[in-house]
Amino acid sequence: MQFFVIILIVLSLGYGVLMLWYSLGWKRLKKFSTVGQTAGHTAVTVIIPARNEAANLPALLEALRRQTYPAALLEVIIIDDFSTDNTADIIRNFPAENIHLLELRQYLDEEQRLNSYKKKAIEIAISKASGDLIVTTDADCVMGPRWIDTMVQFYEHHLPKFIAAPVSFYKEHNFFKRLQSLDFMTMQGITGAAAQLASGTMCNGANLAYEKKAFHEVGGFAGIDNIASGDDMLLMYKIYSAYPDSVKYLKSEDAIVRTLAVDTLKDFMNQRIRWSSKADKYEDKRLTWVLLLVYLFNLGLLIMGVMVLFFPVWWPWFLIVLLFKITLELYFLLPVAKFFNKTELLLWFIPGQVFHIPYIVVAGWLGKFGSYQWKGRTVN
Repeated sequence: MQFFVIILIVLSLGYGVLMLWYSLGWKRLKKFSTVGQTAGHTAVTVIIPARNEAANLPALLEALRRQTYPAALLEVIIIDDFSTDNTADIIRNFPAENIHLLELRQYLDEEQRLNSYKKKAIEIAISKASGDLIVTTDADCVMGPRWIDTMVQFYEHHLPKFIAAPVSFYKEHNFFKRLQSLDFMTMQGITGAAAQLASGTMCNGANLAYEKKAFHEVGGFAGIDNIASGDDMLLMYKIYSAYPDSVKYLKSEDAIVRTLAVDTLKDFMNQRIRWSSKADKYEDKRLTWVLLLVYLFNLGLLIMGVMVLFFPVWWPWFLIVLLFKITLELYFLLPVAKFFNKTELLLWFIPGQVFHIPYIVVAGWLGKFGSYQWKGRTVN
């Protein structure tokens, strides 16, 4: 037990350095202001894969119609992924001339089996896109009216090949969804910090942009198209490898895209397993080592939490390490929560540890050795 405690202390110190490093990165990351920026002139195509999203599409479509960016420069392509509800009809009948429907069934046989329908949908949409800047989001998202305006002005000011932008949960009406929001907000803060520190490549497909030219130059999804997830981060790394100084994070409230937390524990675990399934697929091994450190630290803390039930003498050590973790993460999260205007969620942070630590361990393990359900499909 004493040897185990020593290992956990070493992992704790490594985790502490990592979180302080990320705290520094987030604080150094400057907000982007559109004040003084000239009006954008880049042709943009927003691409949104959708599968059985009839309930969420009206809010998204209305948010897209309200964009302040000139409609003549903005094209929206929503590609229906074999939906069994009226997703396609909602898109087809929406009164906006720059919002277009594609249907995956026009390009693939319904019996054909792919491991990543989403990548194929995006790839097909890009082949039809008229815009020079590709922006992607998800069908269960909403965004403010200056979303595209801000994205384009950032692009024209900095000329990046790839832009990662902030995503936040909304409508967190219960304890479970608040915990999801806290966890997701932590990942968003780390995404921005890592970009600022040039210490890794992270993003979320609900809010990112890249040059169509750069997508083709790196071969699109070739080489990663057999991996179920990764239409965001694995593509980001391909572009980062070709253009290491041209991947940026857009820190702006106007650029935030909001998405919904899942309703059930089963859906949550499937989502997180899907995300963690990419952990050993990253060619950027800095991120792989970071994920391994985080996993081992939480695994050690979980094991110690179980062991102290049988060996109470180790309770003080367990509480010290747990308090160390909580203090570090709150120090990191406070400025991130202020940016997302979600400081009230921090009240749920400490009780959320009972949920957070086990889920990290279980999702990490199943992401490597298990399978998951996503959009009604079983993926290995």
